[in-house]
Amino acid sequence: MAVKLPKGWYDISVPIKQGMVYFPTDPAPPRIYRYSDRALGGMATMCMLEFIGHTGTHLDAPLHFIPDGSTISDMAVDATIGPCRVIEIKDKESIKVAELEKHKIKKGERLLCKTANSPRTYESPKFQENYVYLDTKAADYLVEKSVLMFGLDNITIGKYQDPDSIVQTHQKLLGAGIYILENCALGGVPAGEYEILCLPLLMLGGDAGPSRAILRPLK
Repeated sequence: MAVKLPKGWYDISVPIKQGMVYFPTDPAPPRIYRYSDRALGGMATMCMLEFIGHTGTHLDAPLHFIPDGSTISDMAVDATIGPCRVIEIKDKESIKVAELEKHKIKKGERLLCKTANSPRTYESPKFQENYVYLDTKAADYLVEKSVLMFGLDNITIGKYQDPDSIVQTHQKLLGAGIYILENCALGGVPAGEYEILCLPLLMLGGDAGPSRAILRPLK
């Protein structure tokens, strides 16, 4: 897919398309199709989109795992617009505290973790059960550091084979008001300092929102 961006910018959004990867417990695969096509005699070309809010690159709001938590429409836009750091995780199993400590994470940072998931998990037409995930102690560490946003290059942040891990990592971050950007396409993105420009689809009372996310290098 050719996306025209200024030199040095990166589009880290996974395109929404028919046949894209989705989480196995989703109620149905995403459906994206033209129900009217000008080239086939229709009055206009129009697409129908049928998918859950956690499709493609998307932002989780606290309501996703916190009863009565804040929603996507409650979110301050600067939560996902501003300085952001991409760090490269070398561990092929999970993101652990010991590796995060090396990056000297600061309070209020927007943090994206590039792992061995990129681009394997989000470019695959089938869900990959084994991926680099955020372990629960590392989630606690991010809460202690009071990051503003955490992003990962996979459709979820917890361990697929351990449902408690998925619940706990989400509850820890979202319960602390940390927004989670999942399915970031970080293949080809060098570690470093950027400005992130990311806004989720504005769904009133939504627990998540599909997002377009762009990284612009900070000079």
